[in-house]
Formats: sequence, C-alpha cells, structure tokens
Amino acid sequence: MQSDPTETRLRELMLASLDGDAAAYRALLAELGRHLRPYFTRRLTPAFASHAEDLVQETLLAIHTRRLTYDRTRPFTAWLHAVAHHKFVDHVRRQSIRLTVPLEDDAPIFAHDDHTDAAARRDLEAVLDNVPERTSDLIRRTHVQGATIAEAAAIHGMTETAAKVSIHRGLKALMARFSGGEK
Repeated sequence: MQSDPTETRLRELMLASLDGDAAAYRALLAELGRHLRPYFTRRLTPAFASHAEDLVQETLLAIHTRRLTYDRTRPFTAWLHAVAHHKFVDHVRRQSIRLTVPLEDDAPIFAHDDHTDAAARRDLEAVLDNVPERTSDLIRRTHVQGATIAEAAAIHGMTETAAKVSIHRGLKALMARFSGGEK
C-alpha cells in the first residue's frame, strides 16, 4: 500500500518535533497553517470567511498545548483532523452559525483511521453471531444499514410484522446474553 506523501511528511515533522527538534516543529506549524486555512475557509459561510485565520490560530495553539496526546502509532492527519474538527464545532457553537458544508466533508489531506471502524464491525459481527442468521441479517439491515422494516422483510420473504417480531426477539436475546441474563 502506497503511503500518502502529505501524511508521511507531516507525521515525520510531528515525530521529530516531539523528540525536541525545534526546526521541525516550526516547519510543522507553518505547513499545518497552509493546510488548515483552506480547510476552514471551505466550511465557513462568506459572512464568516474572515474567521478562518482565527480558527487556524486556535487549532495551532491546541496542537501546541495537546501535542503530547498524539499517539505515535496512528496517522497524524487523523489526529490533526480531530483537533481541527473540534475547533470548528466550537466556533459554530459560539457563533450560532448555520452550517452550509457538512462537517464530514474532509479535506483530501486528512487520513481516515479505519482501525476503530474495523474493530467495531468485528465486534458487531461477533455479537450478531449469537442469534439466527436471518434475525442477524434483519437487525443488520434495519439498525446498521438503515433499511426499513418493509425492505428487510421483503428480502427475506416475510411480512413486516414477522420481521418486527424477529428483530425484537433477536435484540431481546442479545440483551439477555450480554447483560449476564443468559449463558
């Protein structure tokens, strides 16, 4: 798998700065400023576009004060995105701004950390293995994938009522199993 050059460069600068390299830290902050300006500008309405520089500075300050919380084994840009995202949300709350761009619209420089998503999917599959296959599929389709009861029932050739009963019983069995009520 080929590594993203921006992620690689920023991560190297962050690791060097954490190891005490002042020049790397200055370079990191300068480069982050160049990446954060467009990130915030795209998310702000034209009336608040002048706030982008304030958000850049707030984010750089947060990175400075919280840099020791960065986990060296994880992608740097995922951590950076989390910090920038929280600063933007704080700004929106302070200003009571109505968002015009979804917060999930990540800039291309930000890596996505799939580790947590994959672990959650594995856990979900392990839990759903404790109910019959049809029931687990109904639960997955309606509660995870967002299908309606009617859609999930049609896939299995069931009535909506039968699907609802199956889902209810499956969830009840899982609750009993994982709350210590059944072994």
